Amino acid sequence: MPPLGYSVDIEAEGILRAADKCGWDTFQLVGYSGGGASALAFAASHPERLETLGLLEPAWAGNWGWSTAHRALWTKYRALEGLPPEEFMAKFLKLGIRPGVTAGLPVPGGEQPPWMALCPAGIHALLHTFETCELDRHAVARFEKPVYFALGALSNPDDHVEIAERLSGVFPDFRLEVYAGRHHFDPPHRAEPERVAGALKALWDSTETGAAGCGLAGVRGVEG
Repeated sequence: MPPLGYSVDIEAEGILRAADKCGWDTFQLVGYSGGGASALAFAASHPERLETLGLLEPAWAGNWGWSTAHRALWTKYRALEGLPPEEFMAKFLKLGIRPGVTAGLPVPGGEQPPWMALCPAGIHALLHTFETCELDRHAVARFEKPVYFALGALSNPDDHVEIAERLSGVFPDFRLEVYAGRHHFDPPHRAEPERVAGALKALWDSTETGAAGCGLAGVRGVEG
């Protein structure tokens, strides 16, 4: 169970403590899903400590600039509160992907991966903290280091695609890579680790070469 008072800010401070313990003045930070939200919070609060930021479909990116569709999606997330764990997970998984996608998901009624049993409590904690925490948009805009965003083409366009769109308009140096056939629960770093590793290495190397980022045109309509 998450600790009482859990928040994204607690995660960000944990990152800071870990970096200090390792003696890192600056470092590269990569986060996926809830970890991506924590990485965003860290970039906003401690930008001087990062060389680059890697975002693998962060689960949240602040409470500003939401579209009507994104707000409607969050209403559906809130409606999951109180459901039995198995029903909760089945409906939660469907909300994160494009309609009709089944590839890469646990088979209903079949053997479930070990992480499934631990998910509901953690997801509830994240949903609650996302609604109460603030991500300073101006602080995000002041983060001038390179930012890499890995996006699964089969993820829900009203969720992770919208997050990518919003962040692309805020971060000065935003680099998007879309992975065909992937989604939030069959993520690129799990399915195509070598490709993601290569992209991250290129990101880290770019701090020495000054390579420019790429845009986001047409991503919402891309399917894998």
